[in-house]
Amino acid sequence: MSDLLAARSQMGISLAFHIVFAVIGIAMPVMMVVAERRWQVTGHAVYLELAKRWARGTAILFAVGAVSGTVLSFELGLLWPGFMDFAGAIIGMPFSLEGFAFFTEAIFLGVYLYGWERISSRAHLWAGVAVALSGAASGIFVVIANAWMNAPAGFELVNGRAVNVDPIAAMGNAAALSQTIHMTLAAYAATGFAVAGIHAFLLLRDPANAFHRRALEIALIVAAPAAVLQPLSGDLAARHIAVHQPVKLAAAEAVFRTQAGAPLTLGGWPDVEARETRFAVEIPYALSLLAFHDPHAVVKGLDAVPPEDWPNVRAVHLSFQLMVALGTYLALVSLWVGWLGWRRRELAHNRWLMRAIALATPMGFIAVEAGWMVTELGRQPWVIYGVLRTADAVTPMPGLVVPFVTFTLLYCFLGVIVAWLLYRQILRSPTVPEWRGFYMRSGSGERGAGSGT
Repeated sequence: MSDLLAARSQMGISLAFHIVFAVIGIAMPVMMVVAERRWQVTGHAVYLELAKRWARGTAILFAVGAVSGTVLSFELGLLWPGFMDFAGAIIGMPFSLEGFAFFTEAIFLGVYLYGWERISSRAHLWAGVAVALSGAASGIFVVIANAWMNAPAGFELVNGRAVNVDPIAAMGNAAALSQTIHMTLAAYAATGFAVAGIHAFLLLRDPANAFHRRALEIALIVAAPAAVLQPLSGDLAARHIAVHQPVKLAAAEAVFRTQAGAPLTLGGWPDVEARETRFAVEIPYALSLLAFHDPHAVVKGLDAVPPEDWPNVRAVHLSFQLMVALGTYLALVSLWVGWLGWRRRELAHNRWLMRAIALATPMGFIAVEAGWMVTELGRQPWVIYGVLRTADAVTPMPGLVVPFVTFTLLYCFLGVIVAWLLYRQILRSPTVPEWRGFYMRSGSGERGAGSGT
């Protein structure tokens, strides 16, 4: 294994592991806060139980995410010294702001976990809101740094060096808005559907369980709007890529030749040697329409650049198709949920819906992983698009296979530990009949009137 392949593999494994905890850290606090607010408004004990369990789950995932994030920060310097030498002064600001948001999240998460019965209910709720906002901000600042790698700005290139650096302009790069919106919505959709899917699966066995019904309700409140909006943000991101990174779009859609009125490719297996996509379904003019809002617009193909500047077309195309397919499924299920909710229909006893939501449990995270593969692999062979090649940024240190294997085993071990801890927090949940969980008020024994989900 070459140094470049070993470094890219290790960074890829680290990112693939860390990104799961990053997106959960963005979305889980929102569900935690919604559950607590519902408890404050209704007094129903099941919401308090949900808030406390989700808070403990957030703490577990936050701790593991902090470990994997620390590993990534070391890997940036150790594996990619050329990149840090060139870009350190430019992306230092978003990474510093991310660190500030991270510590803010840690502080208020501690207040939230240990503040029950110690601070006022209003202060406690606002501590949870601070956790949710700082978690989202942390993710946004990291994505801004990545967006700069796709659309470098805020500096002048003189003799291969970055001079006249403007960190604010760098943060306001052309890709920042589309990437941050797309990634933040992805975090809410992926985490919300993961939580909803677990409780939907358990509701198939016990549809009257109030704990799972309320958890499903809150998770869908977070997930469904994000999943419906996600295709719109994807359209915004794709139109940016069409203008600023046409080779990435060509690889994602397997467009081998520049053409006007380009078709949209569904599925298929790119044959790079033959310059064609086998077994694909093509929708005439659709790619030009989506990318430029003009069915006759010219879409640049891979033939616009030398083959040595092509990314891995097959990996990018298949990852893109997987992301789109899973995102479409989540959006359709969300519309189904919204339709039933608008008609005030029962959700928990709709077994087909519960099966569809349960099937969606891992889909959001798989879509996130696939989307990041499109983002990172589609930029190759550049680590900073059009400025610095990946091969010129890697460390020349030999023997990178050993740390690659070591860290992969570490991530597997941490994954098992997290799965076991979450099993204790989520799956080993209370069995609360709907009438009791909905009517019983925490600490008062009162019973009220209402209706189920």
